[in-house]
Amino acid sequence: MRYEIKGETLPVVVCHLEEGEQMITERGSMSWMSPNMRMDTGARGGFGKALGRMFSGDSIFQNTYTAENGTGLIAFASSFPGSIKAFEIGPGQDYIFQKSAFLAAEAGVELSVHFQKKLGSGIFGGEGFIMQRLSGQGTAFAEFDGHVVEYELKPGQSIVVDTGYLAAMTASCSMDIQTVSGIKNMVFGGEGIFNTLITGPGHIWLQTMPLSNVAGVLRPYFPSSEN
Repeated sequence: MRYEIKGETLPVVVCHLEEGEQMITERGSMSWMSPNMRMDTGARGGFGKALGRMFSGDSIFQNTYTAENGTGLIAFASSFPGSIKAFEIGPGQDYIFQKSAFLAAEAGVELSVHFQKKLGSGIFGGEGFIMQRLSGQGTAFAEFDGHVVEYELKPGQSIVVDTGYLAAMTASCSMDIQTVSGIKNMVFGGEGIFNTLITGPGHIWLQTMPLSNVAGVLRPYFPSSEN
């Protein structure tokens, strides 16, 4: 499989498949494709894994696209202004994504649910108790909100991230919460009460425009149901 990511603010990844190669994606993610791409819908991995995908922000069913009778082309576009990033999944190289970040992947990639080991980091860390985990073998694509800034964390090195800005991390990283110090800072600082603490070793991807923040900014301009 060859791919090219086109566009900046509203990107799309165009995948070129050899005959017999397959791509998996969530329903509704396909943007355009060649006529020889066959679509099959099913709950990959059985009921248990399908249910886990639902809890991690994706649908129970996934679509599998197969190139038949020659090479095929299929494209997957971002659903929000942001970035599409490619990840090479392999043995010992798993990734943790924010909810609904998964866009598409080669058929050898497995999408499953990832539970935060520490309940506090899930409830208060801004990323949710449940995230997405990608394992297996192959190339996967994820969509993030806004631009993406990357950091490589050494063993024991940490970074404090405001709610919603963590887009992805290698599975070797750990996640916890950190309370904002001082009552005045909590009440008047405008940064909330908790921040997310990511500790290495590993790589992290931070997004500059979380969808939840955009929704909060726009909410005052929407008419209320009482009007």
